[in-house]
This record gives sequence, C-alpha cells and structure tokens, in this order.
Amino acid sequence: MSNNRPDPNAPPGTPRWVKALGIIFIVLVLVVGFMLLSGEHGPGRHNPSGGNTGGQTPSATEHEGHQP
Repeated sequence: MSNNRPDPNAPPGTPRWVKALGIIFIVLVLVVGFMLLSGEHGPGRHNPSGGNTGGQTPSATEHEGHQP
C-alpha cells in the first residue's frame, strides 16, 4: 500500500493565483506577438501609406477623401 500523505520535507507548491497570472501573461504575450507579426496592428498601421514624411497630419476632410 502506498502512503498518500504529502512529504513534510517537500517545499510548498506554487499558489493557484500565481499559475493563473502566469497563464494569462503568456496568452497576452502570444496575442500581442501575433498581432504585431500579422501586420494587422502595430505602430506603422496608422501612418499614411503615401509617403507623407513631412511631419504634417492630413486634416479630417483630406483623410476621408473629401477635397476642400
């Protein structure tokens, strides 16, 4: 017969809340990494693709395709 009592000399296990936070953190890192690698999101997504490097942001009417 085996003894099912925990070993009193063994170190305590990792608390459940630490495991849960670790899993949540890993999932968030994977989601952010996927979004950055897929090109759907990221710092360059909101920049105009026309090569506007003059530091000027187009106005709301120009951005929507309306000319004044």
